[in-house]
This record gives sequence, structure tokens and C-alpha cells, in this order.
Amino acid sequence: MNIVHLSAECYPVAKIGGLADVVGALPKYQNNKTITSQVIMPFYDNKFTQENTFKTIYSSTLTLGSIVLDFSVLKLKNKPLDFDIFFIDVPDLLFKDYVYSSDDTDRFIAFQIAALDWMLTWKKNPDIIHCHDHHTGLIPFMLQESFKYEAFRKIPNILTIHNAQYQGWFSHDKVSLIPSFDFNNVGLLDWGSSINPLAAAIKCAWRVTTVSPTYMEELKTSANGLEYLLNDESKKCSGILNGIDLGVWNPETDNYIISKYNTKTVQSGKNANKKYLCDTFKLDFNKPLFAFIGRLVDQKGSDLFPEAFKESLLKNKASVLLLGSGNHLVEQQLETLKKDHIGTYNAYIGYDEKLSHIIYAGADFILMPSRVEPCGLNQMYALKYGTVPIVRSIGGLKDTVIDISKHKGFGICHSDTSITDIVTSIDRGVELYRDQATFKKIRRQIMAIDHSWHASAQDYIKLYKSIN
Repeated sequence: MNIVHLSAECYPVAKIGGLADVVGALPKYQNNKTITSQVIMPFYDNKFTQENTFKTIYSSTLTLGSIVLDFSVLKLKNKPLDFDIFFIDVPDLLFKDYVYSSDDTDRFIAFQIAALDWMLTWKKNPDIIHCHDHHTGLIPFMLQESFKYEAFRKIPNILTIHNAQYQGWFSHDKVSLIPSFDFNNVGLLDWGSSINPLAAAIKCAWRVTTVSPTYMEELKTSANGLEYLLNDESKKCSGILNGIDLGVWNPETDNYIISKYNTKTVQSGKNANKKYLCDTFKLDFNKPLFAFIGRLVDQKGSDLFPEAFKESLLKNKASVLLLGSGNHLVEQQLETLKKDHIGTYNAYIGYDEKLSHIIYAGADFILMPSRVEPCGLNQMYALKYGTVPIVRSIGGLKDTVIDISKHKGFGICHSDTSITDIVTSIDRGVELYRDQATFKKIRRQIMAIDHSWHASAQDYIKLYKSIN
């Protein structure tokens, strides 16, 4: 069985969020003696493409409305990944030093057309076409409706929704960019009086998945305008929990961290990493260290951090370290906090992959007070590194973290995204930390939880086989 994944992101090539981590791991865990899983993505002008060498395996032109554009398909000469990855190079649109921008409609329509045009030249069609988020959401429609791709009509295709808040809306004025189809069926593209690629994919895909079972249920009542559609298409929808790549996220083998460790050496290993963080960011090693890693956007609840941290830090019982970027106002507020809380608070505004690994390894708690969290990978990384997750019980966070007040509980959960909930949860964390016997027991317990991709990859394979 030949599986083709199409995505705007793939770790380690281009990463903005969890989409990249999933697309960079799932194919690796799907590949076996009977299954070949590969990725097609845009060719960006970024660090990865600058540091690697590529060969052109196909060149042609594509038609985008009235414009004809050159495009090529590239492949790595060296192979640093555990699966084949192909790059669509549309120099006029895709070869930029960013992944997303204001002109994404033209860029990603061109990407999708070029990918399908190239696939038309293959000697053998893929068995499954797996689309990820709205950036590839027009593919199920084009497979079903565009005259050009009639040869693909019988190929099963799947849409995975990683985040339904972003849907790729654009005006009907640009419908001519899509390869010609029977205009009587233009309603398949429409949702809310605009062309909505995510909605079109939900309508046309053979199956629709989300990245956790709870998130699928939540979308039926809160999906940024797609609630009715998802309820109407519910028979073909399911939630499959994401996994983590243990080849990348494993404290026993992680070359990024200061000291590697396992369940037997977790105390000394985490202490070494925590000491590095506290020395680097001038924090008190003896206090419990609470950390946040991620985008500073409302979805993550990060707009509440300045006030919540201020309130918690005044109690002088904990240290806080933040790694992230996003909302400039929030960034400024978090930077300002440094002046008043020297020794208990610090922030790195930006992103650093190595530092993120050290924080997972050295922090005592990870904060995730998300308003929306389709799956969440940070809590799974934290568990593997023996770092207790503090989460809002929503989406995949609800599926993966059990509160310490419950049987076999190991995390701290709260019901709302509010300053009070964040502060109260930090207080609960401080109390747990003081009970070192229980805290150390929980550390060992959570490191043994298996959230690898093995089981999730098999769930996708079962889905593929059910429609192939």
C-alpha cells in the first residue's frame, strides 16, 4: 500500500506547530514491509533547504487561473529522514523564507495543483491520499470534481484536521484558480458565502479525522462555524490521538539535553538539566520550576500569563521560565516582568529547539492552559521527560492527562482558561512538589506512559485498509 501525505509543514524541514511534528513522524511509523508512506510539501527558502542538497526529478508548468507558472519536484540527495519526502518548488510563490503569509491562497492552490499534476505522471497511482489541514483541503474536491484529475476519482482520500480554527477562507472571485469542474457543483466549495477549503475537504474526503477523540466531539459544538457540517458528516469522522516520535523525544537518547536519564536515574538527570536552566536564566534551583513552551497566542491562553505569573510570583514559592513568541503586546508584558521578579522569573522570546528539549528535561511542571488544544504534543513530551503537566481539560489534553485527585492520576487539571485557574493550579503544583515522595513517584510513573506513534500509526493503517 502506497500512502501519500500532503502538508504545508513537516519536521525537521519546516515547523510552525504540531502539524509539522505529526507529518514528520507518522510516515516513519507507518513504513513497513507492506506499506510505503511518503510526504509531499512545498519547497521553502529556509535553514533546512539551505543546508541540504536536492536533485530535480520532474519539471513542468501549472496553470493558475490565467497565469502559467514553472514548477519542479525536488528530492533530497542526502536522506536525513526515515521516509521519502518530495518538494514542490514554485519559485514565484512558494520559495520564500516563511511558511504562511497574506498571499497563502495563491501559494497553496499552486502547491496542490502542482502536486496532483506531478502525480498524474506516475506509473502507478497511490493507494491513499492523506491531506493535512486546509492548506491541502482543496485536493479532495479536485480529486472528485476537476475534469483534469478524473484518473484519481477512485483513490480514497483522507483529511486530518489538526486545527479547525484556521480554514483557508477566500473569495469566490478566485474560483477560477481551481482547475475546471462542473460549476453546478460549486456549492461544495462554499461555506458561509466564501470558498472554504477546510469545509470543502470535509464534504468531499472519504474519511475525516482529528488528532484526538475529544477534539472531534468538541468540534461538533465549537468549530469556528463548521459545527453543522461536522455533525452532518459525522458518520465518516473519527478522532485518532497523535503520538510522539521517540527517536526525537526521549531523555535516554536526547543529545540536546545536558544529562541523559531514564526512570532509574531521573532524579539526578533532571537535577542536572534544571541546574543548567537555573544557572543560565538566574533562577532559584530550590524552588519548583514551572515552564511554558509554545506560541504566545490566545488559543494557548498565553495572554493571561503576565497577570497570572505576577500573582503567583508575588507568593515567592515558585520559579517560572517561558519559551515562546507571538503576540507582540504579550511579549512586551512578559519581558517587563523580568525587572520585578529577578531570580524567580525569566523568558526567552523566540524559539530554540535545543532549549525546548532542555526545558522539558529540567522543568518540574509544564503549563498548558489552552482555550483550544486539538491534541497537544507538549504534554506528551513532558510526560516522557518526567515533567508534570498542568493542563486545561480540553481536547487531547483531556484524553492524555488525569488529575492527581483521581485514581492513578498524575497531572494537574483545571476546567477553565482563567487567571484564577492558572494561579490555583500553580499553587497545587507547589504543594505537590513539597511532598517529594509522591512527586518522585509520579515522575517515574509518567515516564513509563507510552504515547509513541506505534499505536496511533496502526490506527491510521486500519482506517486506510477499511476504505481501500
